[in-house]
Amino acid sequence: MSQKPDFDNMSCPLPLMDHDTIQLAHGAGGRLSADLIEKLILPRFSSAELDRLEDQAVLDLPPGRLAFSTDTFVVNPIFFPGGDIGDLAINGTVNDVAMSGADVAALSVGFVLEEGFPLSDFHRILCSMERAAKKAGVRIVTGDTKVVGHGACDKIFINTSGVGVIPAHLNLDSRNLEPGDKILLSGTLADHGMAVMTIREELSFQAPILSDSAALNGMIKQMLEVCPNIKALRDPTRGGVATTLNEFADGSKTGIRIDGEQIPVRPDVNGACEILGIDPLYVANEGKLIAVVPGPDAEAVLKVMQGHELGGDAVILGEVVAGHPCMVTLKTGLGTERIVDMPIGEQLPRIC
Repeated sequence: MSQKPDFDNMSCPLPLMDHDTIQLAHGAGGRLSADLIEKLILPRFSSAELDRLEDQAVLDLPPGRLAFSTDTFVVNPIFFPGGDIGDLAINGTVNDVAMSGADVAALSVGFVLEEGFPLSDFHRILCSMERAAKKAGVRIVTGDTKVVGHGACDKIFINTSGVGVIPAHLNLDSRNLEPGDKILLSGTLADHGMAVMTIREELSFQAPILSDSAALNGMIKQMLEVCPNIKALRDPTRGGVATTLNEFADGSKTGIRIDGEQIPVRPDVNGACEILGIDPLYVANEGKLIAVVPGPDAEAVLKVMQGHELGGDAVILGEVVAGHPCMVTLKTGLGTERIVDMPIGEQLPRIC
């Protein structure tokens, strides 16, 4: 029996171009710049705003408070199991805006390209970004491309900015936390960081560790429908869950206690962490979220998360407590507690 084609992951072939690699002239504003935009970029991101090719996008947004975020992605390697720098840039900024409870409306995209970067790789990244934006339901409305000399950057850097509108009744803020609130985690830890590190360190397993890169705005919308009084949301990227929980504890001047036996980590990811001597709590995630919800609402929100394609491994990780303010502790399987502190320095360079 023949397999059904995976149309969602198919992309158009690379258009015919005058060169196989990025040239300095691609950033000079002339004919090659126009070719790059018209043949590669516009076909992937076409929208009413972008197609005008102005230096800004004019957006017709509903009334309300705006959420705005920007991030720059410099991951190395740029292609890794489960994703690449392109979908990472889309998903990362969608998630940053969505954590405010906003409906994500539009993104901008800026590229810094190194002279000599293969156009086929650039096209592959653009196709990945197109798929990620369509899956998240957001449009690209403006952008910019710069080309620097060989060695002035590492292949490609991507900046994405996003804007969304926050419904009037929402107020998500780490300062909202109170004793009795529950800490929910949407899935397994350290998938993205270990996907990048295993490629970088040339570690091999029976099956490759895949990045968890994904846009979470759809799941967040469902969570807020069942519990509009969610206290806070955050995606635990650089610094991992440990950093996010410490930021929550410090912002609310409360304590947080998590259950070590509830921490979900895939066996292969845990093995990679042990080999590299890294605690999964400190590893970046790119498709997971932490939610703080009132205790009575925790089970209802958890059920919604577990019913979503991105939340099947969701757990109640811990709770907000009155004791040890501004501190995070972990209850071990032996019944003891240890402090989960902020990381010192950077464990995993350039993973996002």
